[in-house]
Amino acid sequence: MSFTLIKNGELEYMTCGIITVPHAFTTRRGGKSRGIYSSLNLRINSDDEREAVRYNYETICGELGTSPEKLVFSRQVHKDAVRAVTSADCHKVLFSAVPYEADGLITCEKGLPLVIFIADCIPILLYDSTIPAIGAVHAGWRGTVLDITGKAIAEMKRHYGSRPENIRAAIGQGIDFCCFETGPEVPRAVRELLGKDAEAFIKPRGQKSMVNLKGINRFLLERRGVLPSNIEVSDECTFCLSEKYWSHRVTRGERGVSGAFIMI
Repeated sequence: MSFTLIKNGELEYMTCGIITVPHAFTTRRGGKSRGIYSSLNLRINSDDEREAVRYNYETICGELGTSPEKLVFSRQVHKDAVRAVTSADCHKVLFSAVPYEADGLITCEKGLPLVIFIADCIPILLYDSTIPAIGAVHAGWRGTVLDITGKAIAEMKRHYGSRPENIRAAIGQGIDFCCFETGPEVPRAVRELLGKDAEAFIKPRGQKSMVNLKGINRFLLERRGVLPSNIEVSDECTFCLSEKYWSHRVTRGERGVSGAFIMI
């Protein structure tokens, strides 16, 4: 099973065969936003035209069989909080502020779409068909070295009784090993987390290092008991493919955001 590009008119998004409930990793294509936000921008706290952003949400929600009023967002802060959510957390007013911080969301409620936002960071969608339960994780380098991915697995077990061997994980597009060049703070934090296992995910380059965030998150999933055969990893790099995906580094922050959606 692998990632597949889905096209419906101008709308383009990715899906992963290992996740068998409605889900999407959006691209930049298929919306109405213009200028630096062209075209499928899902960033609600920007100066993009609200009518365009609403249209963008309605377009992807229609594709998934839901509506913007049913979505559950989080205020992402590059930490390791994982929030178990219910219908009470639905973001009923699209442009209103989210009242809590979390970089991971989980639920067992049907018809409740979870959304995390990305523009180089690593999106991870989780699905346990036996409960059923789902999760959506935003893993930048700070969240990665705090093991937010492993904590999401632990929280699905604690709240819903999920067993790691029953959980499937799709690690979507994000900045890849080829392009994530960092200062010393990132490899140092990776080594603190992984010890001797860290070296497989770090490639020194002069005074800098290249770091493999997707590989680290896969390793962390497996360390928590997720089966290797139940993990799929996108080979697409948002930095390399900045015309297809939003990249914070390429645009130097002048950008929209993509979304990773999942719903039972």
